[in-house]
Amino acid sequence: MGKLIEGQWSSEWYDTKASGGHFVRDNAKFRHWITADGSAGPSGDAGFAAESGRYHLYVSYACPWAHRTLIFRELKGLADHISVSVVHPLMLESGWTFDRDEHGAGGDDLFSSDFMYQIYTRSNPTATGRVTVPVLWDKQTGQIVSNESSEIIRMFNSAFDGLTGNHEDYWPEEMRDAIEEVNDDIYPHINNGVYRSGFATTPDAYEESVTKLFAALDRMEERLSTRRYLMGDRITEADWRLFTTLIRFDAVYVGHFKCNIRRIDDFPHLSGYMRELYQMPGIAATVVMPHIKGHYYASHRTINPTGIVPVGPDLDFDAPHGRGNL
Repeated sequence: MGKLIEGQWSSEWYDTKASGGHFVRDNAKFRHWITADGSAGPSGDAGFAAESGRYHLYVSYACPWAHRTLIFRELKGLADHISVSVVHPLMLESGWTFDRDEHGAGGDDLFSSDFMYQIYTRSNPTATGRVTVPVLWDKQTGQIVSNESSEIIRMFNSAFDGLTGNHEDYWPEEMRDAIEEVNDDIYPHINNGVYRSGFATTPDAYEESVTKLFAALDRMEERLSTRRYLMGDRITEADWRLFTTLIRFDAVYVGHFKCNIRRIDDFPHLSGYMRELYQMPGIAATVVMPHIKGHYYASHRTINPTGIVPVGPDLDFDAPHGRGNL
């Protein structure tokens, strides 16, 4: 079956028709949790214990939500315990595919599927809705554990610590309320704000979204003028949630999504902070710019009908970041 079936599966994960031109993101449908002992998490069923080799992660290098999970897989030393398949960057009428390319798309390592929606129907043959990444798959029970990135990174943050011996905590209990307050600004106005700007279909919806986006970037710039990281001297989940939008901003969101009031390079603290995070061990390898640019510019034909991917801009993420004095 080549194309997605209208009314059952969709390659689109947003809707503007019923919202006055505003972008509306669909919610994740699979919400189980991996825990250290297999007990139930905050939602879903019990039975998903942290075990080496049991779980498989489906991602797109292009997607900022999937990028979060790749970063936490790296930070928490999970590469030898959780395997990965990367979809092709081009997403058209059949949604995410497992076509291969020279930049890391290597097919479906578990089932040799052609399309990502086949992973969803393999987990639940009667399921319908949006086909998104990341997807965390349980090889033992043959089902999707979760397709909610914010929850997957929290599973990776702590569930496997007893297995890996890596106890770095990016969601420390004593800081959770403060982190959530920052997340509650970053997610709607920045992470989702670029999409709300780019997929808006009326001038009013676009101007409202892009204005809120840059107001939030100004707040983060001010915050970082007096602290090394968003929460102070300690890197937390909030930093990595912001990073995946910042790293795509000048290459994609400025032009493709019309977020062009300023570039991240025009924010001295945000730009240095972004480069510092990029230069941390293992992070650069998770940033695959050919997939990032290729996906947005070539897939979103309502925005860029020709599918032409621009050559520029030239970006130097390895330049000195100058954050050592904070």
